[in-house]
Amino acid sequence: MDIGVIGGTGKEGYGLALRWARAGHHVVIGSRDAARGADAASKVVAALGPDARADGATNEDAAAAAEVIVVTVPFAGQAEIYRSIKAHVRQGAVVLDATSPLATAVGGRPWQVVRPWHGSAAEQAAAILPSSTRVVAAFHTISAGALADLEHPIDCDVFVCGDDADAKAVAGDLIEQIPGLRWVDSGALSSARIAETLTALLVSVNRSYGLHDAGFRVTGRPSWGRPGG
Repeated sequence: MDIGVIGGTGKEGYGLALRWARAGHHVVIGSRDAARGADAASKVVAALGPDARADGATNEDAAAAAEVIVVTVPFAGQAEIYRSIKAHVRQGAVVLDATSPLATAVGGRPWQVVRPWHGSAAEQAAAILPSSTRVVAAFHTISAGALADLEHPIDCDVFVCGDDADAKAVAGDLIEQIPGLRWVDSGALSSARIAETLTALLVSVNRSYGLHDAGFRVTGRPSWGRPGG
């Protein structure tokens, strides 16, 4: 699969690119500066070996090349990024938004949140993108450091919100290709209004206990995935 990672030069985006390239996907790391995307891609290849398929590009070209677009950018720049790639997104593409509206966007603390006009960052993304785009929200509670540490599985579940069940399943399949992760269907895209704020909660937990990679596990059954499975 061709996966475009917008914001792939940041820690979380790089970690996801690394994990999915390791799983055999072709990853295109997007940046405002194509050279920075290419540098991040070269680091992925250096970490995984010459058979890894990773390239760098501008955000626009990364979006155009991808079946699944993953956006991992700070909330302060999220709307601008989506406006820049809007015309380049394929019809019917799955866009996985990992943005958390932390108060750092307005000079606040990372354990505080702001409320986007549309209700959530993911809903803001859906409002900007073409109506044919299938937006899902996920990865708000996964440590960037844990993603980059290939020697250890990640002990965490991923809450996936979206209005298109098939799009959530596509995202869920990619999630479960990362060792230690399970995906949990968490309802409609509007549920991102809750899921996105969990980032701030984990920041508070990490701060209280001197940790860097606290996460969530949902109890009740050994696996989750599609409801009814």
